Amino acid sequence: MQTVQTALWVVALLVALAIVFDFMNGFHDAANSIATVVSTGVLKPGQAVVFAAFFNFIAIFVFHLSVAATIGKGIVQPGVVDTHVVFGALTGAIVWNLITWYYGIPSSSSHALIGGIVGAVMAKTGAGALIASGILKTVAFIFLSPLLGFLFGSLMMVVVAWAFRRARPSRIDKWFRRLQLVSAGAYSLGHGGNDAQKTIGIIWLLLIATGYTSASDASPPMWTIISCYSAIALGTMFGGWRIVKTMGQKITKLKPVGGFCAETGGAMTLFLATLLGIPVSTTHTITGAIVGVGSVQRASAVRWGVAGNIVWAWILTIPASAFVAAIAYWFSLQLY
Repeated sequence: MQTVQTALWVVALLVALAIVFDFMNGFHDAANSIATVVSTGVLKPGQAVVFAAFFNFIAIFVFHLSVAATIGKGIVQPGVVDTHVVFGALTGAIVWNLITWYYGIPSSSSHALIGGIVGAVMAKTGAGALIASGILKTVAFIFLSPLLGFLFGSLMMVVVAWAFRRARPSRIDKWFRRLQLVSAGAYSLGHGGNDAQKTIGIIWLLLIATGYTSASDASPPMWTIISCYSAIALGTMFGGWRIVKTMGQKITKLKPVGGFCAETGGAMTLFLATLLGIPVSTTHTITGAIVGVGSVQRASAVRWGVAGNIVWAWILTIPASAFVAAIAYWFSLQLY
């Protein structure tokens, strides 16, 4: 009886740690949802975070749990996972998020979590316990999601520029200030739908590994779904202003029409990936879309040095979080 109680306490603490990660995910990635709408002056920062948080949460009613299933059952063999692995994975992801937040680098919370899982599992058993198909499609979308964001964002900019070529600039600005509320809402919906499910997935993985739910269940317990969507929405409300500045102004200067095109292109990419059950980086996606919009205007409109630094952060995210996760896994073995 004592063992069951102890295990329950450990599981409860790890669930709480996962919720902290989910909150930080919203905090860290708030810039992805609101940077363009703030930088163009359509909404004030306080209004923007509440607006984005609302759409983060209502994504619970829109998307199926395909991404959660990929994290919970498609990255690593459930029989290998234990509480030490989950602790290592979450710690690796949280530490990397804190480092990149402190330096204002828009890295990927999603890939930090994937890297954390990979690092902790490899520290325990090696690469043999990883599911290659799940890892490969996640890694592939490190490159595909910003490319799709770039493609959709630039195409939207070309279409809009052609469709409104005879309109007065002042009228275009007025129209797209209103339309940007629609695009920002759609992007925030995609952000909540994809990112909250990643934490749902790791809690699901934990519950399966510790016997509190069955691997045959079609979905995780409802309390995990509500908790994770609530946590990411609250994290978004607190915002990450260091990263907002990088995303909204340092890559390229945006007007409402550009913000609309970037958000719409990013939202299209997120909706597609979520429907396919692929955990993608909202950071990579919106960065690609912003660069696409800026490059349509003229190549010199994009500050390629800033964009290049961001790409380096993308490349380092999985190995860096995996390294920290491996250390955290070893440390947890010494604790209990």
